[in-house]
Amino acid sequence: MSQFPRIHQRVQRLMGNRFELSVVSQDTDWANDCLDEAIVEISRIERLLTTYNDESQTNQINASAGIRPVQVDEEVFALIERSLRLSVLTQGAFDITYGSMDKRFWNFDTTLTALPDQKTAQRMVRLINYQNVLLNAEQRTVFLKEKGMRIGFGGIGKGYAAEQAKCILRKRGVENGIVNAAGDLTTWGRQPNGQVWTIGIADPNGTTQQAFSYLAISDMAVATSGSYEKYALINGKRYAHTIDPKTGYPVSGIKSVTVIAPNAELADALATPVMVMGVRVGLDLINQMRHIACIIIDDTDALYTSTNIRITAPAAA
Repeated sequence: MSQFPRIHQRVQRLMGNRFELSVVSQDTDWANDCLDEAIVEISRIERLLTTYNDESQTNQINASAGIRPVQVDEEVFALIERSLRLSVLTQGAFDITYGSMDKRFWNFDTTLTALPDQKTAQRMVRLINYQNVLLNAEQRTVFLKEKGMRIGFGGIGKGYAAEQAKCILRKRGVENGIVNAAGDLTTWGRQPNGQVWTIGIADPNGTTQQAFSYLAISDMAVATSGSYEKYALINGKRYAHTIDPKTGYPVSGIKSVTVIAPNAELADALATPVMVMGVRVGLDLINQMRHIACIIIDDTDALYTSTNIRITAPAAA
C-alpha cells in the first residue's frame, strides 16, 4: 500500500471499443480488484446487447421481428423503454431501429465516392421507425412489428455500460474515478491532488493530439460524437458516418458535438441526434433540458454552445 492515493488505470477493449477505467486509491491490490469487477460487469452488458452473438437478447429480438414478441430481462426492457423516450424527445433523430440500415451503401472504411440516389436511400430507411417497437410491460416483451427490422444499441450502449461500471466501483467504495468508454465518459469525486477532473475535447479536425478545449468536471458525464474519425468527402463536402434515419443520407454540416449530462447514458444518447438535427435545432433541444449542456463545432470550425456552459481554450504553445 502506498502512502498517498494515486490513479490506478486499466485499458481494455470491450464492446468493440477502447475502455479506460481509472480509480483513485492508495491500495494497489484493492484498486485492481475493483477494476476487475467493473470489467466483468461491462462484459456482462456486452453479452446482453451485442449483435455479434446469436444468443444475445438483442439478436433474439431481431430474429423474431414481424413474427412474435420476445421476453427479455428487466434491464434490457428498461433500456429499450428509455431509448424510445429519447426517440420521442428527439423526434426520431435518435432511433435504436437503425440496425435495419443496409450497411453496404455506407462503408466509410473504404473510399465512398457518391451518395445513393434518393429512392435507394428511402428504401434503406423504410424499416427505421421506433414507433414499431412494441413493449408489453406486464409480460416484459419486445416486439418489432415489421419483418427485417433490427435494433442496435450503438448510440446508447457504451454510455450505459460506463454508468453500470461506475455503479459497481462506487458500491465497492471507490470515491474518485473515471470510466471512459471510447470518449463517452463518466466522472465522480476528484483527482488525487483534490482538483476536479479535467477532460480534453478532441481536435475536431483530427490533425493534432492537442485538445481543442478543456472541461473541469466532477460527478458529470461527457460524450462526443464527431465526423473527424470516420467520414467521406464527396464533391468537396464532408459527410459524417452518422446517418439521418429520416432521409437515409449521412449528416453534414457538423464536425463534432460534445454533450455534458448527469450520466453517460444520456450524454451518449444525445450527442448523435444533435448531429442529425443540426446546430440550430440541436441547441434548441439542449437549451430546453435541465442540467445538460452542449458544444458544437461546425464544418467551418465555428463554435456554438448551449446557454449554460463555459469552456476553456488550451493555452497557446
